[in-house]
Formats: sequence, C-alpha cells, structure tokens
Amino acid sequence: MVRPTLHVLLVDDDDVAIEAVTRSFQKNMIDCKIIPAENGVVAFDILRNNHPERTITKPFLILLDLNMPQMNGFEFLQALRADIQFRDSVVFVLTTSDSDQDRTQAYDENIAGYMTKSSVGPQFKKLASLLEEYCAAVILP
Repeated sequence: MVRPTLHVLLVDDDDVAIEAVTRSFQKNMIDCKIIPAENGVVAFDILRNNHPERTITKPFLILLDLNMPQMNGFEFLQALRADIQFRDSVVFVLTTSDSDQDRTQAYDENIAGYMTKSSVGPQFKKLASLLEEYCAAVILP
C-alpha cells in the first residue's frame, strides 16, 4: 500500500523555527508538505479552506507552538477540540516552554506529544525522525 503524502500544519510565529523544521525534513528526506501558519487564526483559515493561498488535505498532523499572538496554542487547541470536523486531529506541541503547567494543560487537550524546541536536537533532527517513525506506524485520521 502506498502511503499518501503527509501534510504538516506548522503553527508557529517564529520564522526561524519554521525554516529550521522545513530544512530538517528536507535534509532527512521526510516525504511531507509543510504548510506554515503564523498563529491559530491563520491555522483555522487553512484548515477550513478559507486561506487565499495555503491549503491542506488529509492525512495531516499539526505541529503547534504555544506562545503566539492573536490566538495562542492553548486557545487553538481548545477551539480545535470543540470543532467536530477537527477534534480528532493529531497535534504535537513544539514549543520553547518547559513549564509543567503548560505540558499538563496541553495533554489535557489530547495532544499526541509535547516537545521543547531545545530537546529535539540540532536542526530538529529528532523531530524529523520521530514524525517519520510515527507516521509509518499509525494511520492518521
């Protein structure tokens, strides 16, 4: 069975982080399409096909930063889980916050994993490996 191309909605307001994740996936030959969103509002526009330039199709997963303007990661997670169309979305938090409170609050919203940007290795290599193995082992909604 041929796996369809994975789409990754990368919700992060840090252009450097977006570029680093993109380069890591390319360097590690991860077959996916990264769609950036600078905050939760833009992410929902993309998910609902209301964005003028960016679209996403299934299967997809979401990499989510917590600290963003306009709609932060927690607000996004709450809205995502409340939306019947997207509540089963697979979300990994990728953030600078190492706070126990943030981690607990994120897991309360049924995330698949919580990673700090500093813990996924130089150039996000561990992130690329993790997502490659995860997607090879599971069937995404």
